[in-house]
Amino acid sequence: MPYKDIPHFPVSTVEGHDGRLIVGMLGGRRVLAMKGRFHYYEGYTMQEVTFPIRVMYELGIKTLFVSNAAGGANKDFRVGDLMIITDHINFFPEQPLRGKNIPTGPRFPDMHEAYDRTLIARADEIAKEKGIRVVHGTYIGVQGPSYETPAEYRAYHTLGADAVGMSTVPEVIVARHCGIRVFGISIITNMGISDKPETATHEEVQEAANAAQPLMTEIFKELIKDGNC
Repeated sequence: MPYKDIPHFPVSTVEGHDGRLIVGMLGGRRVLAMKGRFHYYEGYTMQEVTFPIRVMYELGIKTLFVSNAAGGANKDFRVGDLMIITDHINFFPEQPLRGKNIPTGPRFPDMHEAYDRTLIARADEIAKEKGIRVVHGTYIGVQGPSYETPAEYRAYHTLGADAVGMSTVPEVIVARHCGIRVFGISIITNMGISDKPETATHEEVQEAANAAQPLMTEIFKELIKDGNC
């Protein structure tokens, strides 16, 4: 169903984000999928960006799978790598839980394990079984929409980031506030930290993401079929 037909849902404005909510069955499990997301840089508030997570909670979602295209800030990575997110850094200028506490969780939710370790371990097993290269790392969420300068990539890496993107962190914070388990993957679409940093266009990022997407989908599908979600 189109987002525009869902009360209070924002509408995607970025190319490649079609703006549809898809409900169906996958691996014997009922799933809810967002074809397109909303970004803080589009002018939406953090509450609007994370509104779909609140809706998912009310619909009974227990596990959230998140994905994104990200720039590599780790010299050991290469374009096309699937980075299993083990932690994140919130570098947005606003926190999605700012304001009156919504009673889906405590005023000060713990974020010690934002990304579920059991799901990460199982994803590693699946990747090994299927011969899929995966790496682990920390994702830093920044405001955007401009791509990062080489100096910014170096600074983010010094802070502990392995990949840089403009999404995901707000949704994950709200999901954990709701008690929803989270598993995430970043597709490394360009390398921002290297001896020769690469320029990036939206079209090139989309192309790299589309090429790696089937491998990421394999991991997601197997995790869902396992029934551990």
